[in-house]
Amino acid sequence: MTTPLEITFARLDAAHAATSAVFVGQDLALSPAIQNLNKRSDGQILKAAEAAEFKGKKNTSIEILAPQKLDIQRLIVIGAGKAGDHGDSDWASLGGYALGQISARKVAEASLFAEVSGADIKPEAVAANLAFGALLRHYSFKKYLTKKTGGEEGAANGNGNADQKPAKDGLVHLTIHCADPDKARAAFEAKRAVATGVHFARDLVNEPANVLGPVEFADRVKELERIGLEVEILDDVTLKELGMNTLLSVAQGSVRPARVAIMQWNGAKSKRAKPLAFVGKGVVFDTGGISIKPAAGMEDMKGDMGGAAAVVGLMYALAERKAPVNAIGAIGIVENMPSGSAIRPGDIVVSLSGQTVENLNTDAEGRLVLADVLWYVQERFKPRFVIDLATLTGAIMVALGKDFAGLFANDDKLADQLIAASKTTGEKIWRMPLDKSYDKLMDSKNADVKNMGGRWGGACTAAAFLNRFIKKDVPWAHLDIAGTAMDAPKNEINTSWGSGWGVQLLDRFIADNFEKPEK
Repeated sequence: MTTPLEITFARLDAAHAATSAVFVGQDLALSPAIQNLNKRSDGQILKAAEAAEFKGKKNTSIEILAPQKLDIQRLIVIGAGKAGDHGDSDWASLGGYALGQISARKVAEASLFAEVSGADIKPEAVAANLAFGALLRHYSFKKYLTKKTGGEEGAANGNGNADQKPAKDGLVHLTIHCADPDKARAAFEAKRAVATGVHFARDLVNEPANVLGPVEFADRVKELERIGLEVEILDDVTLKELGMNTLLSVAQGSVRPARVAIMQWNGAKSKRAKPLAFVGKGVVFDTGGISIKPAAGMEDMKGDMGGAAAVVGLMYALAERKAPVNAIGAIGIVENMPSGSAIRPGDIVVSLSGQTVENLNTDAEGRLVLADVLWYVQERFKPRFVIDLATLTGAIMVALGKDFAGLFANDDKLADQLIAASKTTGEKIWRMPLDKSYDKLMDSKNADVKNMGGRWGGACTAAAFLNRFIKKDVPWAHLDIAGTAMDAPKNEINTSWGSGWGVQLLDRFIADNFEKPEK
């Protein structure tokens, strides 16, 4: 959906575009680039900074138009703050900020000077992270806009397909100037794959439900065989034969049949290595079913498949960068609609695990989808661990707001690894209690388990329900991403309604813990 952005790397002294941005720390006098430009412009740069009271603080900037004696039409000076304190996510954020400043000028080409130094700073890593942030920020979803864009991205037809045409205005080429372009380029390749996965996830979340039903979602996943994933689509007939009755119970009110998509990436040296397993909730639209939601804001329920989108985006990234691991991505795709055939409050169904489930509220449907897929993945693939992602509860937003996702885990080591990846990527998570007291609330008088635990602690009781479908010897983590996957707070690397949250986190979690040789 996004006009492609070509990112290249060049030496600091290489020829640059007419529109340029340069990073400085909090002390302009210590920046060789600024000193060089200032000398060539007879002191104009520092004079302009002084007049604007520009101090070089992070995410601040000044623009100097056609500075004298410089072959630059626009010079944007961007503050980097205390560069020595920045981690990967800080540099990515600065890359996004820089891209935003450049794009606001509607130029086709620009240069970004990543001149940084310090004892603990790797210039090539800084350049790669700046490029990563810029690429994430460049995303837009304008597929269905016609009048506002002058038709530049094409009008959608009745099936929601648009004829894509290049935008008339906008950045198409960014050159990042750095100390070692070859090293920066190599460091960026893996990050480019992750950004592509994030973009793919955002596209899925942003699509309207009339375009992206369960079958269409599965078709898009099937197309990823072109990048090396093995993809298997289980249709509704197969799901019935397998006994995925809790998942099917959610889908039975819709005329659109359910699907389960299984993605496999086999990149480990040993094909017998236990796979890493990721499961996503893919409710393409959630009306609440018979326990129908209020009308206000229901349009946002097209994003109730954000967990599935993140799993697909992650698998895309792993395949694109040829990660040396074996991984499974499994998503349950359904639509939750009220109709004469819809599941009713009080109905009892037999899950794939054999446990009976009493449905007290049809708007607590995501856990029913996950229950069967989680059990299927454990039974079939015997994974090293299982992590699920789901826009599961509004309760997690009451607890944590929309900046943090909730983490529930039965394994401290797995939880700690995820938290470490969270701190590195900036995709924030907070560990929540997975206590026996919540599990007790899920006991039903009429079945083995019920899908609602009462008014209080809704995110915790939802996690307790899922835990009933995790085998005792399987490390497991549940990420409730209801606040972060859709309509999350905008930031320097994401201005989209669908954030693609989770792709960065899980890719980094895998890279840091399962790709490096054991010491």
